[in-house]
Formats: sequence, structure tokens, C-alpha cells
Amino acid sequence: MGRLRLLFIWVSLTAAFAAQAATPIQWHKEWNDAVFAQATREHKFVILDLHAVWCHWCHVMDDTTYRDAQVRKLLGKNYIAVSIDADNAPDLTSRYGEWGWPATIVLAADGTEIVKRRGYIPPAQMASLLQAIVADPSPGPSVREEAAIVASAATTLPPNGRNSLQSVYDELYDDRNGGWGRIHKYVDAPAMELAFAQADDGVVVSEQRARQTLNANMNLIDPVWGGVYQYSDELDWRSPHYEKLIAFQADNLRLYAESYARWGAAHYLAAATALYNYIDKFLTAADGGFYVSQDADVSAAVSGRQFYASDAAGRLRLGTPRIDMHEYARETGWVIRALSKYFDVTGDRNALQSAERAARWALQRRALVGGGFSHDAGPGVKERGGPFLDDNVAMAQGFVALYRSTGDREWLQHARDALNFIDTYLRHADSGYIAAPLPANGRGVFREAVRSAEHNAALARVANLVNRYSGEARFRAMAEHAMKYLAAFASGAPEQLRSEILLADRELARAPIHIAIVGGKHDPAAEALHAAALRYPADYLQIDWLDRAEGPLPNPETEYPQLKRAAAFACTDGACSTPVYEASQVSVAVRNALAFK
Repeated sequence: MGRLRLLFIWVSLTAAFAAQAATPIQWHKEWNDAVFAQATREHKFVILDLHAVWCHWCHVMDDTTYRDAQVRKLLGKNYIAVSIDADNAPDLTSRYGEWGWPATIVLAADGTEIVKRRGYIPPAQMASLLQAIVADPSPGPSVREEAAIVASAATTLPPNGRNSLQSVYDELYDDRNGGWGRIHKYVDAPAMELAFAQADDGVVVSEQRARQTLNANMNLIDPVWGGVYQYSDELDWRSPHYEKLIAFQADNLRLYAESYARWGAAHYLAAATALYNYIDKFLTAADGGFYVSQDADVSAAVSGRQFYASDAAGRLRLGTPRIDMHEYARETGWVIRALSKYFDVTGDRNALQSAERAARWALQRRALVGGGFSHDAGPGVKERGGPFLDDNVAMAQGFVALYRSTGDREWLQHARDALNFIDTYLRHADSGYIAAPLPANGRGVFREAVRSAEHNAALARVANLVNRYSGEARFRAMAEHAMKYLAAFASGAPEQLRSEILLADRELARAPIHIAIVGGKHDPAAEALHAAALRYPADYLQIDWLDRAEGPLPNPETEYPQLKRAAAFACTDGACSTPVYEASQVSVAVRNALAFK
């Protein structure tokens, strides 16, 4: 009888352990205060798993760490587990982007941060971490108090701050391999734009850096399908992580198109075209929006390394890596801007039509009352955490790019509306603009708004351009409000690569290259002049098209003479050149005007 009893107990315990090991984690898929309320009631911690659909190590962590019996046991007993797609949560991305992906954040029930971990955590290490937090929930070394941003009246960088940021920019350039930084290799868009701008000032080394980096980055462009991989984890640019993110496609398309306009190198045009074709074939939705990414791997059995080494026929036999078919306003704005630039340089009207179609899609599917845009919600749908700064800045950038490419004043009006929306809903009282509104019942760290240097720099730059195009002082005031935050931020982050702050400071201090076309929108001569203006190799470039049938320009501060034929004018600091009538003379007129600044 005793042996039977012991056998019964052993079988029962074994069955209980097996059931426990097989019990899946009860992941919450929504991020809201209910998570913390439950944690309070049940005396548990909150663990936030921020991942991305395209993220290889996120998949590995799902398949190993979160399948481990001990990890599951600890999570079930002591934690409320929340799993969030970072691409779908711009507020959390703004707060925790530097930690992932995957990012693992552990918080107390009152919203206090305890641990922030970057990247893959193996099962044994995760179990140890979870147990250690239960034993001692004191915030660990990864949780540091953010440096306070002291409000300042300064709307430009002080000379020492500018010099410090420039020194970091120079020091982080890898002279041997190209690119900024010495771990991962990819094209950092603001760093490249700054290299272009400084090359225009005659800094020879800046052009050398730009070309070296773009040439090296060709190793990351898929030779079969086109599109650029996320990055190389080796310094030689030849060890790619095969994810294809729409952000990288858009940035690279813009930059290679600009490079072709500058230097006329055929391989830069080929790279831009390969990127455009990939976006068009794989990441363009039937309704006009754009998909977020394509995964690296086909499956656990077919890795990206195996798949992308195959030719077109071999790939078809293996399958196709998953495409994340979400369509976000932010990504749409990025691609509109890139497609517009590709059209400017190549004259490919299919690219322009795709950009305009995407803008119409955003206006129909993501527009909010007041001129702004949601991230992923349809009209009239309340979006968790939104509205978000990066969606609205990206759409404003896209509209400005379309206005430059077409001269259609509707696009400039939409840019103005988006900026007015930002100023109404996302303005920080002291300086800058917040990434997302604070939740009404936020706890702990979520009672503090996030301000992003990246987003504020982008806002300063696009608001400055809209001021130039419209002549409306409020947009200059928005740019300066963002710059107040950037100037204060830069004083506390001298060791960081912050090319975007240098660009914002630079552009607010000078007028853009300005080309004005005077002539009818359907006059072939005016069209040719406009096309020549678009090809001028600069991105800080203001192009106005005055068709007198439409009335005066949105910014009527410059008066252009009545002429019998279409003409172009190159303008700097309020003065314009004599009229130019031939497309071939537009760039000459600009260079002559710049020589006399």
C-alpha cells in the first residue's frame, strides 16, 4: 500500500510538472493601465517584450527562452507578461528604442523600471534574471535617471556644442571601411546628408566619406530582388542581417538618387533603381500604402543566409520570407519622400504617381480631424497611445517633397495642416515636441513625456522649409521651439552621433537654395525648366513654380517680372538672378548665384 501511494504521488507530481512545462505564457497583447492594475491586484511584476516581426533574435527568443519550462514557471507565478510589436507602438519605441530589438523591460506594478535589457537573453540567463528580481526588486544598473533637459532660450547650438557634435561625427567615421560607427555597418541617413551638405561647402573629405560609404553599402543590396538588408555585423559590410525594413529602403533610395544627381555615377543610379523596384514589387500594397518589412528567414529550417544566397529560381523553390503587411502613416511618409526624390532625379513618372497615390491613401485611411495622422487606425477610430509625432512629421516631410516635385499647392497645404496639428497636440511647454501624449492615468515612468532628438530635428527641418515656402512665421517659431530642445539636449550628449542636430542647426541658420519657375504648368518650356531645377544636386532645396493662372505663390515676398516666355530664377538671400530660359542653364544660374552670396 505504501509503495502504491508513493507511486501515485510520483506520477501526480510528474504529470503536474509536465503540465506546468507545457503551459503557454499568457501574453497580454495590449499595453494599457489594466496591465498595471492586474499586477497590483496579484502582487506581480510586469515584463514587457518589445519585438518586431522582422527581428531574427526575437524569433529565436520565442523559440528558446520563452519555451523554457523554468522561464514559463517564473513568469506565470510572478509576472504579468506583455508582448508588443514595436513597429505598431511608436510611443514605446520612442521610449525604449535604444534597447532593442528584442527589448526586455521589467517594471514594478507602480510603473517603476527595474531592468532594461537589450537583445537576446538565453533561457538560463532569463530564469536567473527573473528569480533575482523577485528576490530583490531594486532598480538595476540599466535603470539610470535620465539627464534633465534644462530649458533654454537658445534656438541655435552654441559654438562649443556645435564643435563637440562635429568632433564626434568626425571621430566615429571609419576611415578604413567607411560608415559611421565601429560595430554595425549601414548607411546612417542624417550622417550621409551632413556629408553631402559639408561637401557643398568645399570640405573634400566629406565627399570622400559619402562615396566610400555608399560604395561599401552596395554589398548590402540584394543582387537578385533589389532592396537593402538591414546592416552588416562585420566591418567589411559583407555579413548582412537579411531583414529588409521599409525605413532602410526609403533612406537608401533617397540617398542613392541624390548621389547620382551629384556625381552622375551609373552604379548609384543602378542602386537607386534596384531599391525602387524592390519597394514597387514587394512592399507596395494594392491600396497604395506600403508594407513595413520583409523577414530575413523563410522558416526555422530555411535561414536568410541560405535563402538570399540562392538565385531567383532557387528562392522560389524555398519559399518567400514573410512580409509584415501593416500599413502605417509614418512609413508611408518616408516612402513618399523617397519616391519623390527618385522622380526628381530620374523623371520616372511611375514613381511620382506611386508617391501621390500613397499620399491619397494616407489622407483617406489615416487622416485625423485637425490635419494630423494616426499610425495604424482608420478614420474615427481611437488609437492607443496616439497621435504620434513621428507619423505626423513623416507625412509633413512627404507632402513637402511632393510640393517640390509637382508645384501642386494642395500638398503644401497638407504639410501646413500636419504641422499645425503637431503644434496643437504635441507641443512641450518648455521646448521641443513630445513623441506621444501622456496617458491620462500613467504610472511611474509613464508620467513623463518622451522627447526624441531625432524627431525634433526632423520637425525643425521640415517646419523651417514650410516657413520658407509659405512665409508664415508660425512655422519658423515651431522650428525654433524644437531647436530649443535640441540645443539643450546637445549640451548633455556630446559623445553621441547626432548628425540630425547639426543638420537642423545648419538649415535654420541659412536660406535653402531657391529656384523659381515662372510659366504655365502645361507649358513644355516651363516643365523642362522645372525638371532641370529638380535635378539640381541638393536636398536643402526650395523650388517654387509660379503659374499666374493659380494666383500668387504661397509666399509672395519675391516679385517676378511678367515675361513672354517661361523662365527660371536662382534666388539667394532675397535677391534673384536674371531670367534663364534654357533648362541647361538652370544649374549654371544657381552656381553663379551661390558664388555671389
